[in-house]
Amino acid sequence: MNIGIFFKVFIALFVAIDFFGILPLFLSLTEGMSPGQRNKTLVESVLTALFVGLLFIVLGRSFLSFLGITIPDFQVAGGILLVTLSLADLLQREKTRRKPEEGIGAVPLGVPLIAGPAVITTLLVFTDTAGPVFATVAYLVNLAFLIVILYNSKLIVKFLGPAGSMALSKIMIIVMTAIGVVMARQGIAAIIGGRGVMR
Repeated sequence: MNIGIFFKVFIALFVAIDFFGILPLFLSLTEGMSPGQRNKTLVESVLTALFVGLLFIVLGRSFLSFLGITIPDFQVAGGILLVTLSLADLLQREKTRRKPEEGIGAVPLGVPLIAGPAVITTLLVFTDTAGPVFATVAYLVNLAFLIVILYNSKLIVKFLGPAGSMALSKIMIIVMTAIGVVMARQGIAAIIGGRGVMR
């Protein structure tokens, strides 16, 4: 395996996943969960992201073409989803409504926060240019790093304390709303501009 090509794909995916952008959102979405529930959500999110990523590596653009779906379509749908969840959080005084069985590990954590438009686009591009083996291995290594980071998120909560954790959660809800707006805006702009894949 060419180490140079591997690191090129690895770094591109590392930037696309945005580890430290996902971390506070993970803390916000799993607030109030027990350690067991949080770990279950973590596993669910990573497995979902893994499945989606491998799906695009194996089937690639032919899968999108068959369904008539473009990357901008993912951006618009993902953006609307994030904004909806964020507004629901801001309007709800209590978060006890959120339970692990509601599947937040799959959506929105697995998709579109981890395996979002940027990651899908990166996987599609490097599957074509570097090959599916490099894309798969680099993606697996990135997901392994993500598991370590999110698994230790409770240490951050302990460091911040209850008040700091709640404040960070509220801030991140607003940030998540903004991310959703940006994601939808970029998708709409790409659709209007006639671009099938986000660049």
